[in-house]
Amino acid sequence: MKIEKIWLTDDAVWIRRDDGVEASEMFSDYPRLLHASKEQRADFIIDDYGISWPELDEDLLFDAFLHPKSRTGLRSLFIAHPELNVSAVARRMGISQSLFAQYVSGTKKPSEKRLREIYDTIRMIGSELQGI
Repeated sequence: MKIEKIWLTDDAVWIRRDDGVEASEMFSDYPRLLHASKEQRADFIIDDYGISWPELDEDLLFDAFLHPKSRTGLRSLFIAHPELNVSAVARRMGISQSLFAQYVSGTKKPSEKRLREIYDTIRMIGSELQGI
């Protein structure tokens, strides 16, 4: 899949593949993007896998645009708590940021063991923050 065009509207980011298929992700599903200024939203970089907003610490995989979104517990958790950073949690766990983003988006399902590890890591972060 090759992305030939990326554009922003007032409420979404859109992509068009080289085969003409178009898809979007709503800003309302990503609090960092939802609350960002137009200038911040426009300041993105792309690579072979997706779009990144370094200033906002937000990443969207192209694959996620093309799959139906499931409201997994992980997705709901990260939407409800935008202070949690998908990339940072993945780094802390020592797993691929791309894979972790797929777990959060629901495009891949973690094993029960991996899901427990993810929740344990997030709880550990919460405990550390409480200790401050």
